[in-house]
Amino acid sequence: MRVAIAGAGAVGRSVARELIGNGHRVLLIDKEPVAIKPERVPDAEWLLADSCELSSLEEAKLESCDVVIAATGDDKVNLVTSLLAKTEFGVPRTVARVNHPNNEWLFTEAWGVDVNVSTPRIMSALVEEAVTVGDLVRLFTFRQGNANLVEMTLPSDSPYVGKPVGLIPWPENCALVTILRDGLVYTPAGEQPIEAGDELLFVAADAAEHDLESMLAPQEHAR
Repeated sequence: MRVAIAGAGAVGRSVARELIGNGHRVLLIDKEPVAIKPERVPDAEWLLADSCELSSLEEAKLESCDVVIAATGDDKVNLVTSLLAKTEFGVPRTVARVNHPNNEWLFTEAWGVDVNVSTPRIMSALVEEAVTVGDLVRLFTFRQGNANLVEMTLPSDSPYVGKPVGLIPWPENCALVTILRDGLVYTPAGEQPIEAGDELLFVAADAAEHDLESMLAPQEHAR
């Protein structure tokens, strides 16, 4: 897979190293000469260019990319880069970094963004996930499917403690993806019970979240 990353700062370089380590080809693009440091990620391609300029993206051969990641520290740049990648070059998948929470509403398919990554939202979600029991925590939003990755730590007073997964009447548009227990990952199976303290990960539509939370943790939800 060929991936172009706009923004060769610390975030862009870290993502590039991870992708290269997974066997992908990566192009790092930045308009600032001081950011072009091939020695930092020697296995990547590098391009000194402005990702908001059509001619720069043509030079980068963006049409041959499977994914474009807009990872600069400027939300305006990330939006324009995503829009050009999607509309002018037909890139199948765009991922954009959101730097300011107030701008998150802009990062939608209308601006060519398939997936937005908001650092403040992720950090707050991880804090909630670490300290809350019985509350549904939204970890990630899938823009194309209008669904979310959500997590709940099952409270001890849940009416479904000890119930087999296959006998639980999950809400519509909701799927249990995995169970985290004692440091291990379990694939949900029909006869496998869920236990107090389990971290349950679901993919759920917005409308299903309230039903899921009130079903699994009615006492917590009623407070």
